[in-house]
Amino acid sequence: MGWMVMEGVTLQTQSRTNVTAKSQQSGTELPKPRVLLAASGCAVAIQFLILCHSFCDWAEVRAVTTKHAMRFIDRARIPSHVALYTDDEEWKEWNKLGDKVCHIELRQWADAMVIAPLSANTLGKIAMGLCDNLLTSVVSGWDYNKKPLFVAPAMNSLMWGNRFTACHIDSITMLGIKVIKPVSNSFMMAEPCNISNEVFLTLNTKVDNVDG
Repeated sequence: MGWMVMEGVTLQTQSRTNVTAKSQQSGTELPKPRVLLAASGCAVAIQFLILCHSFCDWAEVRAVTTKHAMRFIDRARIPSHVALYTDDEEWKEWNKLGDKVCHIELRQWADAMVIAPLSANTLGKIAMGLCDNLLTSVVSGWDYNKKPLFVAPAMNSLMWGNRFTACHIDSITMLGIKVIKPVSNSFMMAEPCNISNEVFLTLNTKVDNVDG
């Protein structure tokens, strides 16, 4: 596991160096990508703070959490420049037709969305098209043709091996959602630095393709 983490850090560092070099050559500073980082309710959500800091190294970040995810997240420790949105914010600014709707605003703002951890419960909701909270409402309206959406599942081995889980993974993959698989044998969520690395490389590849 240590080798995997170090490999991810090395690749990410090299890729960042390439981006910095391109920025210096062009004489302009490339804007940071906007990442909507989300967490659903499972114990691995205690790593959400690590994820926030990892993504903040190279992206502009906003956070979305479910009610149950907040049982494992210390809101006071989230970086001050990261705006956190929960179900309470969904309709806070809405009073009449034409007013802002939080899940629409977040979807329009983001260049990419990452759900880490993704619980079995939220996986099932997404696969069936349910949108009963802020997180799943953002996903329900996501434009998969233009913006990548990543998920990092986290569940015990029996849940991961359940036939329903396999069907749900197949369903969201067909939508275009990119699944960052759990750690082999333990089925814990992928390491935060590896999640950050995969998203960084994907977004950087998109920029390279546009520039090229």
